[in-house]
Amino acid sequence: MTSILDIIAILLGLTALFGWLNHRFIGLPMTIGMVVFGLVSALLILAADALIPGVTIDDDLIKFLKGVDFYDTLMKGMLGFLLFAGALHVDLNAMIRRRYAITLMATFGVLLSTALVGAGAWLVFQALGLDVPFMVCLVLGALISPTDPVAVMGVLKIVKVPPSLEAKIAGESLFNDGVGVVVFAIVVALAFHTGAKPLDAADVAILFIKEAAGGAILGIVTGGIVHYMMRGIDEYVTEIMLTLALVTVTYAVALQLHLSPLIAVVCAGLLIGNIGSEKSMSETTREHLHSFWTLIDEILNAILFLLIGLEVVLLQFDLAPFVAGLIAIPLVLLARFLSVGASVVMLRPFSRFSEGAIWVLTWGGLRGGISIALALSLPESGDKATLLTVTFVVVVFSVVVQGLTIARVIRRVVPRSTEEPGGT
Repeated sequence: MTSILDIIAILLGLTALFGWLNHRFIGLPMTIGMVVFGLVSALLILAADALIPGVTIDDDLIKFLKGVDFYDTLMKGMLGFLLFAGALHVDLNAMIRRRYAITLMATFGVLLSTALVGAGAWLVFQALGLDVPFMVCLVLGALISPTDPVAVMGVLKIVKVPPSLEAKIAGESLFNDGVGVVVFAIVVALAFHTGAKPLDAADVAILFIKEAAGGAILGIVTGGIVHYMMRGIDEYVTEIMLTLALVTVTYAVALQLHLSPLIAVVCAGLLIGNIGSEKSMSETTREHLHSFWTLIDEILNAILFLLIGLEVVLLQFDLAPFVAGLIAIPLVLLARFLSVGASVVMLRPFSRFSEGAIWVLTWGGLRGGISIALALSLPESGDKATLLTVTFVVVVFSVVVQGLTIARVIRRVVPRSTEEPGGT
């Protein structure tokens, strides 16, 4: 049995090796490079096993990846730290000024995209002879519709976006994953009849409000407590430990109370990164704290995206699900375009948007590890392998193709002098 130390050693070793190779010879952005190296490595292993008699490296890799448990590693481990690190560097005032746009896209936009992707996927599956129930197609819509904050925040580090548009992109990505996970849990319960009793409309509304609003309140409370504790000291090692405890305790308590841990750590990170940074930290503490969390963010990002590439060995290579995944790429982009466009149209009487905002929000809405983790967490059924294949194809296209071309899209559709005059 592979020990935790062995797993950490293998992942850090591969991440460091591939990171060096990428930086030395290829020069891709780190996260995209990790996906490419992981994907190529996994495909080479599969090819070697198929062509060379007696070679069973893929069995060892599959055993290793199952030992890692991608869902638990991301959703109950890495993600809290990654979201907190991302929220720590976001301008809260800029987000508040765009609160209506962020809120609408993170709620209405996710729900609309879920419905559109679900309905479109059902038509695609039927045309390809895949008998996937409509409610299960909605599950696919729920897990693929939220943009991945880890992937999005990674892109924002390397491309120049007008500040007001950047606030919308960052704010939406930080919150819509929390909303999306809640929607996913509800749709899974409806599709696979999990839980003690069937959910009705009132149950769905109560569950949604409890998890989303409850998570936000918990994050504000725990963040406020740590902010108060930091005000009374000036010792950066202790203050960094307080933020580490903040992330882990907030995430664990949210899970125990069945609140959204994602929304909770985002709210805590926003509070510490803005109010805490201004009022409870010295300049020395601020520099060390931000440097520490930037390093944590970069390392965990690299490991996460390497795992995404390696996960290809868990797929069943059947033609119909793979074709469905290729067709799902434009379907997901269209659903994203329509959901963003509808949100912009609804807000237009009250706010002005940058020229090209819809195109940037559409192409910059990357999918990532959260979608794969949610697909892996689905109850065992005959449809799980199909949904996992479709999700993986969409995510790889999103990270690699959209991630590499978003800067070109921004240069093409956003005038250099564009900046929103404020508002939502």
